[in-house]
Amino acid sequence: MPSDLNVDFKRELLNRGFSRRSFGRIAAMVGGGVAAMPFFNEPALAQLSRVDAPADSVFINSNENPMGPCPEAREACAKMIEFGGRYRFGEGDKVATILAEQESLPKDHVQVFPGSSAPLHQAVLAFTSPTKPFVVGDPGYEAGARAAGYIGAKVVSVPLLKEKGYAHDVKAMAAVENAGLIYICNPNNPTGTLTSKEDIEWLIANKPKGTMVMIDEAYTHISGAEFHSPAVAADKDVIILRTFSKIYGMAGLRAGAAFARPDILKKINIFSHTSMLPITGMAAASASLLQKDLVPMRRKIIADVRHDTFNFLEQKRFAYVPSVSNCFMVDVKRPPQQVIEGLRKEKVVIGRVWPSWPTHVRVTVGTQEEMNKFKAAFAKVMA
Repeated sequence: MPSDLNVDFKRELLNRGFSRRSFGRIAAMVGGGVAAMPFFNEPALAQLSRVDAPADSVFINSNENPMGPCPEAREACAKMIEFGGRYRFGEGDKVATILAEQESLPKDHVQVFPGSSAPLHQAVLAFTSPTKPFVVGDPGYEAGARAAGYIGAKVVSVPLLKEKGYAHDVKAMAAVENAGLIYICNPNNPTGTLTSKEDIEWLIANKPKGTMVMIDEAYTHISGAEFHSPAVAADKDVIILRTFSKIYGMAGLRAGAAFARPDILKKINIFSHTSMLPITGMAAASASLLQKDLVPMRRKIIADVRHDTFNFLEQKRFAYVPSVSNCFMVDVKRPPQQVIEGLRKEKVVIGRVWPSWPTHVRVTVGTQEEMNKFKAAFAKVMA
């Protein structure tokens, strides 16, 4: 058993409801790193939406940003290749410094990761257990629930509130007894719907004592909603996730961050064994953050394409869930696999299905050209 799994940590595990027989599995995660665990694989989750299709198909299934990195990020990334033989640990530090300044946070409240999946999984391992449930909206992003299931933590799925535009039901989430971690993706994946700032602030103020609230802001840039960095600055029991995969178009370059109090980040880091970050991704992240007009420009591009697609759906009388993100749900009112396969034959690949919404499919907002192909194919298949 690794030395990191010391007496105090073992005592904490017992207090959280783990049995002594669980120590071996926990020790493996501490020693080998969460990235080695079967549930830790963001690309694998993305591939839940994947079906075999020709390379020239339209792929609007994984919430990627087809615009890719901005020109400044591409240039910074290309220049960094020259230094690929060096670790250059300072590149991640540059990203942390910029984020701390932009978010008005102490630098020790910001930690950079290769994407945001690592801190999500590590927080689940750090704060949930067989007696401390993981709480998530339904339908919602599945990664945290997979990590919770691996360690035997109960997963409590709380249905979204239709009467509030499919926002998270924060009162029901706060009512979960002895919750370890409450996870809110805002806007939500897969619905693209927003939970209000007031509701999230209510949840932070009224959650059970000792419960952590995680706010995944992967899609917040796209919606234009307010961020929740002030809750971290106020040292609340909050973890905020950010990623460069969405608005910044860097899904393959791997850059992300977590904002939280230092003591919270310390607990998360028990389950991480690497400090090395991809220097190309870090260079692209720094360059992206310094482009003042990039986020509003891309937000408008995505919104324009999304609105055009929604106009088409309304004209054709297809039922959809209004979204403020780069994905949305369509109710096909039939076994969805029929539609998914029909679109694949038209060389259009869309997203997966969530069990709680068995007739809905998720569609990513692509370029205008891609969505034009989607519209033509969807009308054909639905006919």
